[in-house]
Amino acid sequence: MNSKINRELSELVQEKVISQEVSQNISQYYAAKTLVAAKGPNKLFAIFGVLGSLLVGLGLILILAHNWDDFSRATKTIWAFIPMIIGQIAVGYCIFKKKSAAWKESAATFLFFAIGSSIALVSQIYNIAGSMPSFLLSWIILAAPLIYLLRSHAATVLHLIFITAYACNVGYFDNASPWLYIPLFAWVIPHYYVQLKNQPNHNLTGLFHWLLPVSVIISLGGFVVGNENTGFLMYVVFFGLLYNLGKLPFFTHKKMRVNGYLLLGSVGTIFVLMLASFSWIWDGYSPIAVDIQEALVTVVLALVAIGVLVYLFQKKRLMPFNLFQYAFLIFGAIYFFKFTGSEIPMILTNLLLLALGVFAIAIGARKNRFSILNYGLLIITVLVACRFFDSDISFVLRGLLFVAIGAGFFATNYWMFKKQQKQQDQQLKITSHE
Repeated sequence: MNSKINRELSELVQEKVISQEVSQNISQYYAAKTLVAAKGPNKLFAIFGVLGSLLVGLGLILILAHNWDDFSRATKTIWAFIPMIIGQIAVGYCIFKKKSAAWKESAATFLFFAIGSSIALVSQIYNIAGSMPSFLLSWIILAAPLIYLLRSHAATVLHLIFITAYACNVGYFDNASPWLYIPLFAWVIPHYYVQLKNQPNHNLTGLFHWLLPVSVIISLGGFVVGNENTGFLMYVVFFGLLYNLGKLPFFTHKKMRVNGYLLLGSVGTIFVLMLASFSWIWDGYSPIAVDIQEALVTVVLALVAIGVLVYLFQKKRLMPFNLFQYAFLIFGAIYFFKFTGSEIPMILTNLLLLALGVFAIAIGARKNRFSILNYGLLIITVLVACRFFDSDISFVLRGLLFVAIGAGFFATNYWMFKKQQKQQDQQLKITSHE
């Protein structure tokens, strides 16, 4: 057991805070906990196993590449399939022998890249024409079963990375809609659900809270093929969905850094609204000229976001009022003010941003959170800075405004500090009286 804990227990016994019997019980508890942890899977072994698999695979590729031109076509074909066969044998060995997680993660990583190398080599040997999206799609589909055969987190992470790359290739470079991204993304949801259910506090679960929404954020733009400005509405709705997902009861007692949905939803909403606060975004922008596909995706996202809001209402999670949870609905209403021209939606978007900044400051003050308080101040600062680019204001006035904002930062943080200090003093007085 940790020597520091032993010292603390000895000190508590000497000060007669706890009895010797309680001290022994605590020692036995931590000793048993340490023993269980020692018998559990070695995380470092799993990490280095995955890295080792990557290095071995890269080394084999380099060796083959150096001598590739000297091989006959038959020899090249054999070598093309050898890494994949080795990977399949390793996966089968892990399954039938019920090896540890480290073994499974290493085998899954090796086979994942072996599949890709085999496809690429066979295509090169026999001059099979193809595009990057088709290559990635074949690779992803063939490697997808590894997620559930080995319950591999590494295969899941690689799957998310490669389907995002596939969506980008199709949506951004081929000017097509990556509809196959949707079932490929849905493929990892059962694995994610099991992870949420069985290991809600695991570090990998927290990683998935970030990877899944980031993958969708990057890929969502691939579905915008008509009026590009409609993408602003689509993204605001999606970020609103993310923010409300981050307010689900599951995240109530989780640390903020784990809640990727909440943070990405909040920052993403502010970022898109900042872009929409410029007048040039709305110039020549007609809500009528919307592609059916973009409208369909936006409506589906909006219905899901509203459904999450209704669920939160049923669970009594909408109180106290939080403007960030309704920002996507407000912007949806602002979007249709384009009928009246570009000035009204621009002004309303600026007012919405200002309200969100003030609301973040109020939340930070209520919860005594410096991070949220300064986040609200930062929103207002960036909003003011953005207005300098599309308004005719003298440099003296700009300087005075920034001085005022800086003074506001200092004064607000100082007030928060004094408030926390006062609460701590009151708590100490209550404790001393008890």
